Amino acid sequence: MAEILSLHDAVARLVHDGDTVALEGFTHLIPHAAGQEIIRQRRRDLTLVRMTPDIVYDQLIGAGCARKLVFSWGGNPGVGSLHRFRDAVQNSWPVPLEIEEHSHAGMANRYVAGASGLPFAVLRGYTGTDLPKYTDTIKQITCPFTGEQLAAVPALNPDVSIIHAQRADRAGNVQIWGLVGVQKEAVLAAKRSLVTVEEVVDELEPVPGQLILPSWAVTAVAEVPHGAHPSYAQGYYERDNEYYEYWDSIGRNRDSFEQWLDEKVFGMEGAAK
Repeated sequence: MAEILSLHDAVARLVHDGDTVALEGFTHLIPHAAGQEIIRQRRRDLTLVRMTPDIVYDQLIGAGCARKLVFSWGGNPGVGSLHRFRDAVQNSWPVPLEIEEHSHAGMANRYVAGASGLPFAVLRGYTGTDLPKYTDTIKQITCPFTGEQLAAVPALNPDVSIIHAQRADRAGNVQIWGLVGVQKEAVLAAKRSLVTVEEVVDELEPVPGQLILPSWAVTAVAEVPHGAHPSYAQGYYERDNEYYEYWDSIGRNRDSFEQWLDEKVFGMEGAAK
């Protein structure tokens, strides 16, 4: 059953150097606070997995936490490039970054395969692209029934998946609603999972379109109000568009980024304990 922990204790217990870590959430409910706690605890050599790495992964990469990124799109949505990501790929700063690129459909199917206990996923995809030339985890497979050529991609089974949700009860059952991406699949595919939530309540009141992750499917829950900021949490707060613009000026050069790290991340030591 899920254990309710502080964010500091949950990250300390679940995220280890060298792990494959997925932080998922699509536009909505992105676990920014958890990402910054990983930086604060100075995790290293992580393989970061995310369908759409945005500024939380720019922060993790710039802080030297990552050695590899597995993804399908990367950028500061609505603004432009991820400058710390670009610096790591082009200049190996602060450390070299290996990349493994897939399509959105490929990544989503990889999570589904992982959650289903299957070794790989099969899809109609990648045709007409050069991704199979550069990504060795994309293979061609022949359908044994029709002879059709299809793409096969290996299952994703992160060591730990981290998502943000609106609520959990005191037994560790998690309630999430609104725009949901692959959060459910990421949690079910992982060896360990952490769900940060806006609040822990005595009882989960039903919400239209809700998704419930039962306590037995989650390793730990941490109450982290505004844990998705600057992304939004439906029913709690809106997207902070100005922050995404602000991040472009911070991430654009190394000095401003390191100052941000010192003030906003390492300067907050103990905040999550």
